Amino acid sequence: MKFLFIIYQICIWLPIFLVTTILTALTTMIGCHLGNGHFWGYYPGKIWSQITCYTLLLPIKVTGRENIDQKQSYVFIANHQGSFDIFLIYGFLGRNFKWMMKKSLRKIPFVGKACESAGFIFVDKSGPRKIHETIEQAFHVLKDGTSLVVFPEGARTFTGHMGIFKKGAFQLADELQLPVVPLTIDGSFNILPRTGKLLSWHPMKLTIHKPIFPKCKGPENIKELMEESYKVIESALPDEYKGKVENPDQ
Repeated sequence: MKFLFIIYQICIWLPIFLVTTILTALTTMIGCHLGNGHFWGYYPGKIWSQITCYTLLLPIKVTGRENIDQKQSYVFIANHQGSFDIFLIYGFLGRNFKWMMKKSLRKIPFVGKACESAGFIFVDKSGPRKIHETIEQAFHVLKDGTSLVVFPEGARTFTGHMGIFKKGAFQLADELQLPVVPLTIDGSFNILPRTGKLLSWHPMKLTIHKPIFPKCKGPENIKELMEESYKVIESALPDEYKGKVENPDQ
């Protein structure tokens, strides 16, 4: 069965994925250029992500959508199991948002330019001035009533376990006094781990936890948001992936 799935993904899924990726990128760039980036920066990517998962025959389960108020801006915080985290959140979160992502992703053909057109935030750590500009851009996005999705680990896990959280996203939530919504991703690591080459069939689950509202402002609030978010996200992981194991590059 595994051999047949490999043949399927190479001969059928991969061509579909490449075509839909290019079409989605072009649609996003053209749509955002013509106007209404809020719409064109989200819905083509959402449909692309759903097609990617469904054509790969992946079962998807989402719980906790009732925890989200559609009129409220949030900072969504998710564990980073693998590349398919993107498709799971983009396709099935059910909420318009902007990504905060690594600067290096801008170099991906078509996709990088589409992300830029959509108004996604590229994290530039090349110097204090660039870091300040990144933060200002994130402030602008959140102040406009849009939500933000961040992987606070900063990189995909090597082991399936969660790594150390960086505090940038929590500082943004603290500064604007916005609630943080923890998201637990389960299954993406089994489909394509960071060191993997071929995809494996495995169900994916997205758990949307209850928002964590700020109780004060400043370092103590940031610390509490980080610690509580970590604990909540980890609580919905299988036992085999619980317990902190630091990624080698962190």
